[in-house]
Amino acid sequence: MVLKIVKLRYESGNIESSYVHRIGILAMGSHLENHGAALPIDTDSKIASYIALQASLITGAKFLGVLYAATEYSFIDHGKHLTTEILVEKQLIPTLKSAKKCLNLDWVVLVNGHGGNFPVKEFIEIMEKKSNLKIVFNNKIVEIEGPHAGTGEISIASILGFLDVSKLDEHCKFDKYPEVGMVGLDEARKIDKGINKGALELEKLGVCVDMDLGESLLKTAILDVINDIKEICKK
Repeated sequence: MVLKIVKLRYESGNIESSYVHRIGILAMGSHLENHGAALPIDTDSKIASYIALQASLITGAKFLGVLYAATEYSFIDHGKHLTTEILVEKQLIPTLKSAKKCLNLDWVVLVNGHGGNFPVKEFIEIMEKKSNLKIVFNNKIVEIEGPHAGTGEISIASILGFLDVSKLDEHCKFDKYPEVGMVGLDEARKIDKGINKGALELEKLGVCVDMDLGESLLKTAILDVINDIKEICKK
């Protein structure tokens, strides 16, 4: 049986350019990480997926879904994660190779929503070589959202509809939920000055729902991914 070869209309639809079909967007978060009482354990994955999907809808780049696994720094213990090496070799590279083969991509933008995934950047060159793809690591939402499970993530979750408002008062009981702001993670606070600064801030101010903040964080992060895609299209 001979299959008919269909000429695809890459120029159709509301797209940045026909080249966006050679660009994939893959969300990275963490599905198994405590986020206090008011947020679910897959908060980072939900946020990263939303940002990646919105950037895909606006530009036309291929949405590749979300990576199932994540990594974390050894001194932060609030979830279930893989080592960075295993995440890269067993999860990221196979996923990227499959996307390359199935969709004929040239580029992938990794939209990261979990701070513990940052060490993946050290393996970009290896991933590019093994997947035959060029890779951009977008970490914007991690850089701007503030302390873990704090007001930034609380506000985004409220906008996206997965915040349990009834548990906000319980959320900052740090003896029960030490991961909130990493207030109760003593080793992490000693090792990382940034974590300690965020923990001190959260101890003093607590958390609240700030819809303007949530909208601003999401808009900034989505625009940053869109800008990455526009820059790739210029190359």
